Amino acid sequence: MPIPSRHPASPRPVPGLVRLLALLLGIRKPGAAQFQRWGELLTVGDEPMDQLVEWMYSAGMATARPLFEQALTNGISSLEAPPEPLREFFTRIEQVPPWVDWDQITRGARVLRSGGADGIYIGLDVSLLGGYQFSGFNQTLLRTGALEKGSNTRFAETMRWAMDVCSEHGLEPQGKGYRSTLHVRLIHAFVRRHVAGLPDWQPDTWGLPVNQTDMCSTLIGALVVPVSSSVTLGLVSTPADLTAVAHLARYTGWLIGVQEDLLPMSYRDSVRLLYHSMTALSAPDETTKRLAAPMAEDPLSWRYDRLPQLRRHLARSAHLSITFSVLGPRAMRALGLPAFVLPWYPLVRFPVNMIRSVAARITPGGMERAAIRGDREHAALLRRMDCERAAIGGAAEQLAKTA
Repeated sequence: MPIPSRHPASPRPVPGLVRLLALLLGIRKPGAAQFQRWGELLTVGDEPMDQLVEWMYSAGMATARPLFEQALTNGISSLEAPPEPLREFFTRIEQVPPWVDWDQITRGARVLRSGGADGIYIGLDVSLLGGYQFSGFNQTLLRTGALEKGSNTRFAETMRWAMDVCSEHGLEPQGKGYRSTLHVRLIHAFVRRHVAGLPDWQPDTWGLPVNQTDMCSTLIGALVVPVSSSVTLGLVSTPADLTAVAHLARYTGWLIGVQEDLLPMSYRDSVRLLYHSMTALSAPDETTKRLAAPMAEDPLSWRYDRLPQLRRHLARSAHLSITFSVLGPRAMRALGLPAFVLPWYPLVRFPVNMIRSVAARITPGGMERAAIRGDREHAALLRRMDCERAAIGGAAEQLAKTA
């Protein structure tokens, strides 16, 4: 299949923070062959899961889906005579790769949890909101009900997945994060099958929905960017912390269906993958503002018990100030947001988080306590968003009935 036209003719500019990180780590722009490969990967999906989903439809979803869920929850050995496609998929996925270091994954999860609400805000205000600049993503989102579902719900679903991934023992086989990640992988296959079959989908322009380029960029954006960008809020991480987070992202990516050569081998490698993939993502278009503008207004619907109107407007201002601080005025204009917002929230939170971050790392048991506090803040944020019951996949699950 030819390279889709959404692939730029030459590497595009990337957000300032990514460019700065790449410069500090000595990472150069992708060469011509590397850049072309990112374009080719726009047409590549997730063959093992795509094949499994085809079998599920041919066997009948009413029969195949319960078998999938049982294997996911209890292991493939819990089925007396599993169908061959299911056995083949889960036998491979239950064999943890020899490079997985559980101590590193435990540490990486603890680092992400210790960021608390402010760490999650980076995911919301930078990774998710900023991601709407890349219009190739948006074409798929709009065809899976992103506007109807609302960005508040979409982020809550993503947040629930991240909380599961970072939970204690979450990524171990049959753990919460393991199950959630494979659910996301299954939903991605449903989306590919459904959206690629729509009459208005243009493969020559957009490639394959939920392709390897998009998945790699999204993986790093969801798990590594928050810990990299949160320094703007005073949340500091040691080099060993960053290495551990990158290792967690590597195994999570393996579970979710990212090709092995696109998985980060180190923190520096995760920045390289993010930088190079983002140079190959398409420019903002009319879909950027359609998706970003409602998301910026989401805090105005959040649930507060006291002084709700004042606190909602304060929350909106705080989140815009985070977006501006990290992404800068050019991105704000592309997203249809004010070109300048006083960065008051990062300025207020920086000293508080700096003291907490240092204290957590120099006091015995400090990181464990910080992670527990972070869990409480994450749960409180879901309540505030009125999304305590957010289910991973949500509206996209309906595609299983129509794809």
